[in-house]
Amino acid sequence: MTTLGTGLARARRWLRVHPLAFDAALALAVLGSMLAASFADAGPGHHGPSFGSRSPAASSVVLMLLGAAALVLRRKRAIQVLGFTCFLSVVEFVVVDPPGPVVMCAVVALFTVASRTDRPTTWRVGLVTIGALAAAAMIFGAAPWYSQINLGVVAWTGLAAAAGDAVRSRRAFIDAIQERAERAERTRDEEARRRVAEERLRIARDLHDVVAHHIALVNVQAGVAAHVMDKRPDQAKEALAHVRDASRSALDELRATVGLLRQSGDPTAPTEPAPGLAVLGELVDTFRNAGLPVEVACPEESAPLPAALDLAAYRVVQEALTNVRKHAGAGTKAEVSVVRIGATAEVTVLDNGRGTPAVPAQGGPGGGHGLLGMRERVTALGGTLTAGPRYGGGFRVHAILPVDVRPGDPERTGGLA
Repeated sequence: MTTLGTGLARARRWLRVHPLAFDAALALAVLGSMLAASFADAGPGHHGPSFGSRSPAASSVVLMLLGAAALVLRRKRAIQVLGFTCFLSVVEFVVVDPPGPVVMCAVVALFTVASRTDRPTTWRVGLVTIGALAAAAMIFGAAPWYSQINLGVVAWTGLAAAAGDAVRSRRAFIDAIQERAERAERTRDEEARRRVAEERLRIARDLHDVVAHHIALVNVQAGVAAHVMDKRPDQAKEALAHVRDASRSALDELRATVGLLRQSGDPTAPTEPAPGLAVLGELVDTFRNAGLPVEVACPEESAPLPAALDLAAYRVVQEALTNVRKHAGAGTKAEVSVVRIGATAEVTVLDNGRGTPAVPAQGGPGGGHGLLGMRERVTALGGTLTAGPRYGGGFRVHAILPVDVRPGDPERTGGLA
């Protein structure tokens, strides 16, 4: 049974690839049906139908052969084949008495036209075909106009037109479903590519934040160690210890970020949570150890921000303090404040440094990507970021992050929500 099903499926695929062979096989099947029907007698009156009581005329056989041969071209020239088979059917009604089954060729041709054109064309061509064949059968046929043979011509041609239109509608429906499926697949691919690009950008920002922060600290502490190595070796050792701690932290964060890229599924062990304002004190301590006095104004009792906003606020503070340490010069002090004002959380980083020629690297032309990364991170969350020199000296970074407020929740000022 399985072998038979496989053979039939293979035969269907082969015929679908070779439509001309399928049409030739169909023409042979129609010719065989017409020859078999030409030997049958409907048996009007009290006699039942009989087979072999009559034989087809030579002219009828010739018309059958011509009609079957025309069906081989039914796909390429559907309208012409329909017209030719209708002409053969009318000729048979006029010449042959009783008429043979050549009208079967016209029925198949009408089905082909209906299945391969549109509905208005099917209606017009179908009505003309039904009218012409029915009129020829009623006028030139030997049986009365209301006989079963004449009504059968009308029924079979009408059924062919309706069946062909149904096949065309189903084919159009399937094509529409496939087209929608392909469009949905393209949309999914585009969405996947967009998400990959966003994820790459996010990873690039995180890597920049990690590397810029820790390498800046390593650079500063290494310079301090080199400066005091000969005169104050105890301070040099302390500076080198800070270098070791900063480099270890950088390696750990890089390993965690790159490890996410290598994971094929969920991690088997819990990973370290993403940094946020909860560890803001640890971040500030690393800068204080590097010699940058930092004052923090952040309410102690405050509900946490959403994860995305919390990470963005942390990264803004980290990048801003890194730029202060790199570019503000010696004797600089920095201030950090994170407060809630209405439906927004505001992050501000100020410094009183005099700046160096490298300050444009914070976002100016030809500089680095620090401010650009901060601005893109804040903008992606629907917020705004401004950065620029302060009046009287120093630099100011100010980020406004929108926080969703639930209906009925009181708005708090001066703290996070």
